[in-house]
Amino acid sequence: MKFILGTKQYMTQVFDEDGQVHPATVISAGPVVVTQIKTEETDRYSAVQVGYGEAKEKNISNAQKGHLKNLGFFKILREFRLKDTSGFSKGDKIDISVFDSGELVSVTATSKGKGFQGVVKRHNFAGGRRSHGNKHHERAPGSIGSTGPQRVFKGTRMAGRMGSDTVTVKNLRILQVNPETNTIVLKGAVPGKRGTIVEIKSAK
Repeated sequence: MKFILGTKQYMTQVFDEDGQVHPATVISAGPVVVTQIKTEETDRYSAVQVGYGEAKEKNISNAQKGHLKNLGFFKILREFRLKDTSGFSKGDKIDISVFDSGELVSVTATSKGKGFQGVVKRHNFAGGRRSHGNKHHERAPGSIGSTGPQRVFKGTRMAGRMGSDTVTVKNLRILQVNPETNTIVLKGAVPGKRGTIVEIKSAK
């Protein structure tokens, strides 16, 4: 499986060879450094841990310094679970050249936070009627339970904090790979705001 970490930059439009225009997201990706190889024997699961983004030494704990040793100081440490980690070794660098244009990838990132929202925005409720005599109930949730149980059921859709969730978008097509600028252009939208850390993995 191919994988890399990146930072969301901005959205744009890209024209293909046939003159078709596609919505696109530009991501500054990699390079990442393999900081640890986890195996079934030592950790009970197999994974590759990578570091991304430069950090100042004063912001790194002593435990992380001992863990990273001479590999550098990284802002982000992430793991990617793999069935076979034999192709990786500690200190390897992974850049966007592992991906090719036209490939399908899955992107995972934290979505934009929207704060405390009502049921109309959060769950697409229709709201109340705007007819005569209906006052201050245009966006009210309405009934939240039945008389019999005398309680509100778990999972009832109500107002609450919206956004800031881990979201995965599958099967996004790679439109361009630019190793010179370490940028990768994906067709469509990617979760999060500008500067959000994104995980890019080859689609299953």
